[in-house]
Amino acid sequence: MDRVDRIQIAVNSAADVVVSFESLFDAELVRREKSRYLGANKTILAFGESEIELCEPDGSGLTADFLAARGGGLMTAGLCCNEPERLKAHIEALGFECIDDGEQFYLPGQDHYGMAFVISKSYPRRRVGLASFLYEVTNTLVSDWRFAAAHFAGLFQLEARNFNKIGSPAFGYEGTLTMFNSPDRLDRIELSQVVAEGVPMARWVKKHGDSMYMCYCETHDMEALTERFRSAGVRWTPRSGDPLDEPDGLWTDPRDMHGLLMGVSRDTAGWDWSGHPEAVDPPPRDGGAH
Repeated sequence: MDRVDRIQIAVNSAADVVVSFESLFDAELVRREKSRYLGANKTILAFGESEIELCEPDGSGLTADFLAARGGGLMTAGLCCNEPERLKAHIEALGFECIDDGEQFYLPGQDHYGMAFVISKSYPRRRVGLASFLYEVTNTLVSDWRFAAAHFAGLFQLEARNFNKIGSPAFGYEGTLTMFNSPDRLDRIELSQVVAEGVPMARWVKKHGDSMYMCYCETHDMEALTERFRSAGVRWTPRSGDPLDEPDGLWTDPRDMHGLLMGVSRDTAGWDWSGHPEAVDPPPRDGGAH
């Protein structure tokens, strides 16, 4: 497995969401496609070195069902590798279903701890806008995170010795980061088993069970991005607790981001909780781009 290279978001109106990502992140519309498997028209945005696929239902089907059940938001985690056909053969040999759809293939969420995946071939891309790249999708769990970690290690042929154990009393979870290519890249699936009551993740898993919860991206200009959010009146939560002086990261408010909960971290800051704190560069003193 190479990296987290895209997310798919179920939307009622792609045009409205395009405006949001263009104005906040300087994302660019690059193409439109149809997905027979999703039952959707896809509007695809360049987002840093990654892509965001906005999936608008074209009738009945998976996307329409997702919107009816959840009202929109993060629907599919997108991963890429250099040899998707070889990966597909490996996954099918394990007894799991792979569903072809154009140049991609899908893994249904019911087989993989509630995580629906779309697998694409790796391609180099120029960086577009204020985001640098996506690097994480989060799997919130009722199930034991250790079993999920073993499942994904086998499914995607990952080196479990590179995984990084995590936990947060404040957020009420424990688990691991299934690092794909550490210490070269941050890309991973975060496995977060809820172990406390009353926290947002606990309310989520009570409603959705094992499922996909959020994603993470990196930015090379945190100051510009937070200013965009302030100017647009878009709600967000600073990582430090101080919205007027946030050097390292934030979380978007799904109510203002079309159902999407996304973490954003300053370049290299994600290594602080990913097993290599020595790789974190200090924030720029002038508050500008790093």
